Amino acid sequence: MIELFKTGGPLFMGILTLEFIGVFFFAIRYSIKGEAKKSDLNLIRSTGVLALVTGVFAQLLGLFSAFNAIEAAGSVSPTLLASGLKVSMITTLYGALIFLISYLVWFFYKLRKT
Repeated sequence: MIELFKTGGPLFMGILTLEFIGVFFFAIRYSIKGEAKKSDLNLIRSTGVLALVTGVFAQLLGLFSAFNAIEAAGSVSPTLLASGLKVSMITTLYGALIFLISYLVWFFYKLRKT
């Protein structure tokens, strides 16, 4: 897991991890509060959406820099291209996982509230 973190890039993987912690922070804050507001519940979902967008943005930046390197190198083997695409997807997968968890937590609290 730590190897994926390093491979995905410490900047965006760190940002995504902070957003993941934020999901749990807002979920705990929502469950502890006596009078929870709808905006508190929406913070959980919004943080997950932000993580998904951050993951996609990181992938696009990675692909842009990879395509610049391919353009400068000239020809690249298909194996090298496939491994670069695989690495660029790590942040997107992590962001999607955070989004899925945040949406499940949001859905659980939404069902429990009604």
